[in-house]
Amino acid sequence: MDLEARLHGAAPSEHPEALRLWLRLLTCTQLIEKQVRSHLRAQFDTTLPRFDLMAQLERAPDGMKMKELSRRMMVTSGNITGITDQLVAEGLVERMDVEGDRRAYLVRLTPQGREQFNTMARQHEQWIVEAFASLGERDIATLYRLLGKVKEHTQETAE
Repeated sequence: MDLEARLHGAAPSEHPEALRLWLRLLTCTQLIEKQVRSHLRAQFDTTLPRFDLMAQLERAPDGMKMKELSRRMMVTSGNITGITDQLVAEGLVERMDVEGDRRAYLVRLTPQGREQFNTMARQHEQWIVEAFASLGERDIATLYRLLGKVKEHTQETAE
């Protein structure tokens, strides 16, 4: 049973449409993420966290400190270290010393890692396009614009 279905048994609310919308967004996100995770495992024998880490490194060709990776991915340094160790062992990522800082090092994709990530990223894009295939271009643009309003309002109220 997904989150939306659970709402029907919940106590009545003063704002049922806002709650229904929130649950619909959350349910859609979870369903799409589940599909992406499944596709990554089946097609590339990898995980979403590994894909996400490689995506961050792809945006930083000169490398990135582990602390920055951890901050951008919003996970602990321990999580990043474990994934990085695996990717280094597979030759997809390399560690480099940071001049003047013996405790830190940079992590970056190897040429093999960049090639593999680009292959996965192209396929990932197709999966996302397929997930929204029931919407027309205008629907997608409208939904994007409306969610932008929610994002902006939420960021303003969080400050």
